[in-house]
Amino acid sequence: MSRRGRSASLPQTVHHRPDVLDGGGLVVEHRDLRDGSVRSYDFSALPVTEAMQRSLAALFAARCRPQRWESVETSTNMWEMLRVFAGWLAALPESPHDVDAITTAIWNAWKLSRTTRVGGYHQVTRVGALLIGDPRVLGEVAEAMGKRIPKPRAQETSYTNAEFDQIKTAARRVFRGALMRIEHNARHLEQWRAGAFTEGGHDWLIGEALDCLARTGHVPCRPVGARKELHVVPRYAQALGGGGKQHTWQRLYLTRLEATSLGVLLMTEFGLNLAVIHTLPVPRASADSGPDGHPTYRLELVKRKRGSGQHHETRNVTDLGSGSPGRLITQALAATRFAREAVEVLAPGTNRLIIWRTGTPRRGTGVGAWFRLGIGENSAADWGRLAGVAVGSPFRRGRRTVNVVERREPGQNSQDTHDTTYVMPDARAREAAAPVIAAAAEAARRQAEQVVLAAELRVAPVAGDVATATADCRDFEDGPYSGPDGRCGASFLACLGCTNARIHPGHHSRLAHLQHALTNLRSAMSPTLWQADWGDTHARLEHLSKLLGPAAWTKALSAVTDDDRDLIDDLLTGGLAA
Repeated sequence: MSRRGRSASLPQTVHHRPDVLDGGGLVVEHRDLRDGSVRSYDFSALPVTEAMQRSLAALFAARCRPQRWESVETSTNMWEMLRVFAGWLAALPESPHDVDAITTAIWNAWKLSRTTRVGGYHQVTRVGALLIGDPRVLGEVAEAMGKRIPKPRAQETSYTNAEFDQIKTAARRVFRGALMRIEHNARHLEQWRAGAFTEGGHDWLIGEALDCLARTGHVPCRPVGARKELHVVPRYAQALGGGGKQHTWQRLYLTRLEATSLGVLLMTEFGLNLAVIHTLPVPRASADSGPDGHPTYRLELVKRKRGSGQHHETRNVTDLGSGSPGRLITQALAATRFAREAVEVLAPGTNRLIIWRTGTPRRGTGVGAWFRLGIGENSAADWGRLAGVAVGSPFRRGRRTVNVVERREPGQNSQDTHDTTYVMPDARAREAAAPVIAAAAEAARRQAEQVVLAAELRVAPVAGDVATATADCRDFEDGPYSGPDGRCGASFLACLGCTNARIHPGHHSRLAHLQHALTNLRSAMSPTLWQADWGDTHARLEHLSKLLGPAAWTKALSAVTDDDRDLIDDLLTGGLAA
């Protein structure tokens, strides 16, 4: 219905969802639902028969739909696995001509050829899940492809403190250098726009070049030669100090290394993974910064691997000054503001925080010509080598370090995932937990030793022992509870934990009744109070009952006399003196 209550008009033609297959059924296009980008996959390039190419293309295209594969990263990962699989099939002595010719033996051979690490696990499970979608795959072959295999544990472990500090230091050094450069040139641009320089002078030419760079992404250039390559206009090149990238576009824009360094800092500060950082929208500051003037930013985080309805999460971070999480967001906004303004002109509504410029453009005139959005896997993998601190991407191990070692709490994960995927497999977490577990075990052992029965068991009374309410004592004046006067001042209940005490069958019935009475008291008192008052005594009686055995203990309980009941009643109510 329209806002005025009239029925909306129907389209003149019937709508059909555009097919993702073209090129004779061998080229598949996948449109990213997040940013609208499109990626094409040419299955004719796979080294298998045309029939196999068409079957794989059809299965692949069926997944490139809404509610299946929403991002091109997913389809790209699957494409790379299919390329590996097709290459493996082509190397077989008798390569199958189509999907339905793949036998159980071929599939098991493929499975055995894969590495036992996570990469091999994904190649087997994901390729198998794709092939099962073909209705011709039936019976034992389908069962073999769908057979569940245990997922290997992640091999990486968290960084040591020294390694992680080195990574953070390198990221800060690179990013802060870029921020200082951009801020310096931004101040020069502001002065030029305010008319602070004499027209035609050295500083004025730099300001005009910066103004052109901010508006167009280039300092003033002109095409040269048959290939129409852009060269900086000489007078501006002279004022800027040269025509190289460090003298021109890098004055206002981040490079790939600098943008990745910003991403590393976001990971170390907030524990975000690379996929979240790659698509992170521009954080918005609250309209009211409060009486202290500190801006609070709202981070909108998206994690596609979560279940439906749980993809989105928000966090509020405040810039409280140097070293605060919010200060990093303030600096990130400052370092990327010119790139974001330029991209907004080229593609309104892009709304991405991390944008950087390249010196090697792609074809076209849109955003992708000179500007790049987010941080790709290749940039992450190159960062450690370019920054001189590590080999490979720091994001997976870095995120593990933040969540397991530094924050020690889930970051965009459930508690179960945090425990089973991050903490338990992590060698550093296990190493740190070992002394804690050992200390707890030792404390439990000491506690257990304190509450076990220490009295000596006898089959009959011993001459010279003095009777107490719970046992016989062989030495009142030399025991663990001796008071200032040299005599024992402990409660009769403590006799069960004293090495001077002796228990014989004449005590069994009253002690069995005492255990029964303490068990009843447990239901009438708070657990904390009961444990403090009666827990140790009850534990020692439990120990005694196990030493005597169930039959003897039951017999003792049945032989309780009125004198036993009165004695235990006086003992529990304080009617007996120690």
